[in-house]
Amino acid sequence: MTDIALQNGIVGPSVAAGLLDRLGARSIVLVGMMGAGKSSIGRRLASRLNIPFVDADTEIEKAAGMSIADIFARHGEGDFRSGEARVIARLLDGGPQVLATGGGAVMNADTRTAIKAKGVSIWLTAEVDVLMRRIHKRRHERPMLQAADPAARLRELLAEREPVYALSDLTVQSREVPHEAIVTEIVAALGDFLDAPSVR
Repeated sequence: MTDIALQNGIVGPSVAAGLLDRLGARSIVLVGMMGAGKSSIGRRLASRLNIPFVDADTEIEKAAGMSIADIFARHGEGDFRSGEARVIARLLDGGPQVLATGGGAVMNADTRTAIKAKGVSIWLTAEVDVLMRRIHKRRHERPMLQAADPAARLRELLAEREPVYALSDLTVQSREVPHEAIVTEIVAALGDFLDAPSVR
């Protein structure tokens, strides 16, 4: 891929086809905290590569017939996490695709193992202030942030989760730039990763 193509956010059919050829049946799995942009960036990435986009949270809600907030309220986090692991395991059989996972999904060791076997994981990392700005308006929809001090709770979750997110194959910084620029960075990082002898 040329520098000019990268700067312009261009991924031509041959570049996308080359990436997908090396990706095979694996999924591109986006992990990271709520507000990192996994869904919005994931949709654009899938469009750029001309493969399906799947949001695990949406699929969980479809399977349960209720919102994630309702699942937490009625059944608790334990039941939610069990269902989440089952749904993600099923979805991973549908690659190649871009799969956005919930913020706590990879805390499950079995889910991490399944992603390693059937996907390429990308941690979308973001600063706390960026995350808080993005999730502020929809905070009531985030069961993990129902606390007296949501920002403090977010920092607690980050401290717990970031060492696990860091196990991902790739890390890309999500920040306040056009999402297409982040997509271009992901495509370039994917190309480098898939070219590495150990993943061929």
